[in-house]
Amino acid sequence: MIKTVALSKTYGKVKALDKVSLEIEGGKIHGLLGPNGAGKSTLFKMICGLISPTSGEILLPQKERKCVGAIIENVGLYMHLSAFENLYVFSKIQNAPTQQSALEHLLELVDLPLDRKDPVRNFSLGMKQRLGLAIAMINQPEFLLLDEPFSGLDPSGTQKLKNLLSELAKQKNIGILVSSHLIEELNLISEQLFVLQKGKLIEQGRTDSIIRKHATHYLIIAQNIQNSKSILGYQHQIEGQKVEIEISAEKLPKLLQSLLEEGIQIQSCKQLMPWDTFFTTEYDD
Repeated sequence: MIKTVALSKTYGKVKALDKVSLEIEGGKIHGLLGPNGAGKSTLFKMICGLISPTSGEILLPQKERKCVGAIIENVGLYMHLSAFENLYVFSKIQNAPTQQSALEHLLELVDLPLDRKDPVRNFSLGMKQRLGLAIAMINQPEFLLLDEPFSGLDPSGTQKLKNLLSELAKQKNIGILVSSHLIEELNLISEQLFVLQKGKLIEQGRTDSIIRKHATHYLIIAQNIQNSKSILGYQHQIEGQKVEIEISAEKLPKLLQSLLEEGIQIQSCKQLMPWDTFFTTEYDD
């Protein structure tokens, strides 16, 4: 387990991180949610030992930080080298094994082709991200810190990376902390969620519980929904058989029951997450 205790970082009068206490457990994927400038990268850099905290503690399972692998801000690849050559160089830098079998194992681990010899500048963004993940895995870490790993990926690349991270957590018992400013990226992958705002940890708990707590928008698809009188008491927008409605999670079951009593045939009800309102309305100073 990685544990931070009242971790703080101050630059002059600016508190980049303010008494953050959290735990990262092995075998689980944790989400770190926050807008740009919330302190996500600062937290990652302190856990990795790249910058020192102003106050507080970081408790690691080992004295050496080799137990932590990370991708922070950008994957710093050598674009003129192949994937294998990149792994060789980074393994040399980290005094890790450079045997062909060890490097090929890393490529296989992140689902990159062994026979691809061209420069990584030709790779898709998703392939570059997976190569960055392979580099972070060079020392067989117990924990991975991934800073905005889904940024810029297309849906296919995002899903492939999510599947890979799930496998690493379950099969290799690696504890993973993934940061993002988009709740949609963390919703389906993380078990635990930490929410940062202006350097402070404003909420933590099970991801599904936090999302359910703050859910206010739902998309209901139903036949003849436009004829319903039950939805008139709520802010809503109708398009054909779809209605987007603003309602609390507590009141939703009663609304659905009213629709059924009106003879409305409900096909689906999906929670929407306009997460920009979470920070501006729930916790803004």
